Amino acid sequence: MSTGPGADSAPAPTTHDSPPGPSGGARPSSMFSSLKVRNYRLFFAGQVVSNIGTWMQRIAQDWLVLSLTGSATAVGVTTALQFLPMLLFGLYGGVLVDRLPKRRALLVTQSAMAVTGVALAALTLSGHVQVWHVYLAAFAVGLATVVDNPARQSFVSEMVGPDQLQNAVSLNSANFQSARLVGPAVAGVMITGVGTGWAFLFNGLSFVAPIAGLLLMRARELHVVERAPRGKGQLREGLHYVAGRPDLIWTIVLVGFVGTFGFNFPVYLSAFADDVFHAGAGSYSLFNTLMAVGSLAGALLAARRGTARMRVLIAAAVAFGAVEIVAAGAPSLWLFALLMAPIGMFGMTVNVTANTSIQMGTDPAMRGRVMALYMMVFLGGSPVGAPIAGWITDAYGVRAGLAVGGAIAAAAAVTIGLVLARVGGLRVSVGWNHGHPRVRFVPRERREELTAAV
Repeated sequence: MSTGPGADSAPAPTTHDSPPGPSGGARPSSMFSSLKVRNYRLFFAGQVVSNIGTWMQRIAQDWLVLSLTGSATAVGVTTALQFLPMLLFGLYGGVLVDRLPKRRALLVTQSAMAVTGVALAALTLSGHVQVWHVYLAAFAVGLATVVDNPARQSFVSEMVGPDQLQNAVSLNSANFQSARLVGPAVAGVMITGVGTGWAFLFNGLSFVAPIAGLLLMRARELHVVERAPRGKGQLREGLHYVAGRPDLIWTIVLVGFVGTFGFNFPVYLSAFADDVFHAGAGSYSLFNTLMAVGSLAGALLAARRGTARMRVLIAAAVAFGAVEIVAAGAPSLWLFALLMAPIGMFGMTVNVTANTSIQMGTDPAMRGRVMALYMMVFLGGSPVGAPIAGWITDAYGVRAGLAVGGAIAAAAAVTIGLVLARVGGLRVSVGWNHGHPRVRFVPRERREELTAAV
């Protein structure tokens, strides 16, 4: 079943994890090189349409719940219900993905999410929607996501092959964030003008595009990985595989802390717009749009980089938490809005770097289970983090909630960075580069040699 340990391509916590370019640094890749692959172009185009609908539904869903209940906690509960299935069943979804043809699995999950969107639209447009309907729809989407997320993550390598994997993962994120520039803006106009129901309807119909893209793909051009046969102990096998790989497990732990406590934006941004700055849905959409600008920049920079460096992951996570703390104290709406861009950029850098490093460092036969664990920790942390963030927001104010989330993310990044440095036999090196301070990890042997030379 296994084709190799996958360790050779793993991003060990070192500064020498990529082939050098002409100037001695990492070799950059073409920003859009994976789009040369026909199957991936079809996938990419379908996701553009679907992702716009997804962002429209997210904005409409959060605003509808806030309108129905007036409670930030209820928004947190909705977010939690959407990600609870990933927390409960995510690992089993990964086992299924390793066994099933990924394209067929995606056809089923995308169709299921389309039906959910149309059903919620019908309830809202008919005037019969209640908050428990939104809860149920969020939970249903979460159930489909249990299989859809690891299948989509793993299917990327089958479309483009290992050489283009880093680029394709980054472009997927850029795709999602580009849609985020359009979706919230359109949702804000639509909610104000005709109501949330039309945003739900657009989302349901938008799934036609990715389903068509999947059907039009040429199966013979896929880099198909041998599927895992049905058998006992496959879930335990996947967990044992990750447990034996410090580079994987600590990356997943870091993503877990950042996702659980730092990414509760449905709670934070809606509360800042409504309670702190006393603005409407338009400001909420503005916050999401500016965050998308930063996220898009982060994704494109990741596509341009040739490798997924561990030091980039740690630094981005620290910066993400620090900027959240600064934003928590922003005195004006416009300053808060402008800070959304760097938060988006650093958050996306964390997401893309972690995703790529885990996929590139994982045995293809294990990729579904490992990516399911990654997505379970990243997305499944929301059922824990979102209600906590909602409670802190209702009890102590949204500024306290955002500051606490940022502090936890930054502290986790520093701690895990030091752990990875120790595991990788590294030391912290502080010096100067062209007149500027420079902090980096270097091998212990090199540090000892420099000390001896002095």
